[in-house]
Amino acid sequence: MALVTISGYPSSGKSTRALQLKKYFEDKISEPVYEGPLKNVVLISDDSLGLTRDGYNDGRAEKPQRAALFTAVQRNLGTSTVVIVDGLNYIKGFRYQMYCAAREAQARVATLFVAATPEICRTWHQSKPEDARYTEATFENLIQRYEEPSSMVRWDSPLFTVPWNEAETPVEGVWQAITAGVLKPPNAGTKAIAKPPADALQALETTAATIVATIMEAQGLGGSSGGKTRIWSKSGGQTETAVYMQLPARTVTLAELQRLKRQFVSMHKKAITQGATENGPVDWTEDGIAEKLGDYLEERLVAGV
Repeated sequence: MALVTISGYPSSGKSTRALQLKKYFEDKISEPVYEGPLKNVVLISDDSLGLTRDGYNDGRAEKPQRAALFTAVQRNLGTSTVVIVDGLNYIKGFRYQMYCAAREAQARVATLFVAATPEICRTWHQSKPEDARYTEATFENLIQRYEEPSSMVRWDSPLFTVPWNEAETPVEGVWQAITAGVLKPPNAGTKAIAKPPADALQALETTAATIVATIMEAQGLGGSSGGKTRIWSKSGGQTETAVYMQLPARTVTLAELQRLKRQFVSMHKKAITQGATENGPVDWTEDGIAEKLGDYLEERLVAGV
């Protein structure tokens, strides 16, 4: 999958470039020798989404416009799709938002900047039908607010700049970027947090309680000599899972074990909503909880952490 963001002043010729890219990509995909994963091309624009230019007349109306565009981008970032975003894309924060969505979807990215002077854009803007024009005030405001892409920032890279008076669009370069360019991993902040199973809290409580009871029983049978003690065992099919821990050479009281159990459970309740603890991801199986609790008790009872 891939995302191509087109950016430029209003009426700079972005839609013309978008159509050139779309045709080139479709021709490449239809070649008999092509065996890549990309199978279709989707062109997203204000026009394709039925968004009017009046939506850019004020900030409150513009936010839903951008939200609709962003939602369409996310919806179309499929495993075999090239998404071309033909829009103003004049705010670097919005380009960054689309870039993060592409990285989360494991899509390659490229940005095409259509460079034109404000004077040329004004002339082309006036030549359009009235229903395809912005108001004069809105047009000038968009020119003033435009934040030009830069190859120095990751969300605009790789950046392809094409002057308004250049007939050819760098279609081959963009194609290489979205088919053979560097595929960046998702940002840590955009990764979905793994959710624990619905019965995670119950498993946490019951497993911890069982281990406390097992330790008290083992001490009653063997005295306070300490040493390696089996604190958990469970049979599954033809295999048996066993967890051992080192007990101190003294009697551990029930109150002490209950206090450590409550600390352990409280700490891991937080992980039920976050999917991880300070010590890393949690194995929410009973065996995994037993192993974690065994390590936790050893650190505090034997090592004195």
